[in-house]
Amino acid sequence: MVEQPRVAVFSTGGTIASIPGAGGGASPTLTAEDLVRAVPQLGEVAKMEAVRFRQVASPELTLLDMIELAETIKRAVADGVTGAVVTQGTDTLEETSFALDLLWDGEEPIVLTGAMRHPDLPGADGPANLLGSVVVAASPAARGLGSLVVFNDEVHLPLFVRKTHTTNLATFRSPLTGPIGWIIESRVRIALRPAVRHHIMISNVGNTVPPVALVKTTLGDDGRALGSISALGYLGLVVEATGAGHVPRSMAEHLGTLARKMPVVLTSRTGSGELLHATYGFSGSETDLLKRGLIHGGMLDGPKAKLLLTLLLMAEAGHETIVEAFAAIGVPGCGAAFRGP
Repeated sequence: MVEQPRVAVFSTGGTIASIPGAGGGASPTLTAEDLVRAVPQLGEVAKMEAVRFRQVASPELTLLDMIELAETIKRAVADGVTGAVVTQGTDTLEETSFALDLLWDGEEPIVLTGAMRHPDLPGADGPANLLGSVVVAASPAARGLGSLVVFNDEVHLPLFVRKTHTTNLATFRSPLTGPIGWIIESRVRIALRPAVRHHIMISNVGNTVPPVALVKTTLGDDGRALGSISALGYLGLVVEATGAGHVPRSMAEHLGTLARKMPVVLTSRTGSGELLHATYGFSGSETDLLKRGLIHGGMLDGPKAKLLLTLLLMAEAGHETIVEAFAAIGVPGCGAAFRGP
């Protein structure tokens, strides 16, 4: 008889764990044990272990939480766990999955999932998403893929996935690539695999995270807020430019000045597609901004670029290493994996 794989479920809270309280509003109350107990079919897939890691709404999760979670999963794997599932709120799931993917270099999959409808609502999707996630985490087909997002019977890579709707059950989409796999009749189908994987080692974790600002460019923006970035103590900046990497002329000089003091990463506010390098030449164009020292963010959106820059600063990466990391991770499949600093 073939021994079942061991899958550990790490709960952090979120809608999947929320039930209405005395005031009527739902809040994260259910633990990992509660979630696993509610889906008896999980026992047919794997030997289940339940770990209550956090009990919060997902906006309360931090990068330090993800670093600790990655270490906790590492210890579980060393103890024989063959796959991990993380349940959390969907609001920040695209960010936490990306952070875990950068922090994790093991072969064992880490699958993140959640729910759009809490357990007391008709058609609650949490149990099905949890079952699908355990199926993926237990599957040999998922080994070597790193961190994954499983939702609505689809398998997504954190690098590409986005939460695209406030309430729709199919909110998680990967605009550039689509899902890399799916679940059918409790079987996993992986149609695509990432060309490379990337890893950032954080050796000295303190109690603080290097502050990185995120600024979105809008119509008629004059850039006056940029003058406060340094004074407020930020160590890096990500700017979500319009279109393929453009800002108003009035912002360009401010950004160039900041780029001489700290890493400033250029991304697009569109949420899909890769920045241009040298198509337009006006003041505030992508060509102009890159000449002023801004770092090309590739296809990363603002939140993911902020995560990457923050992790690099935590790893005490120098400017050249930061540029190298964004060139490798922001333009997937273009070359060798980034495994530094």
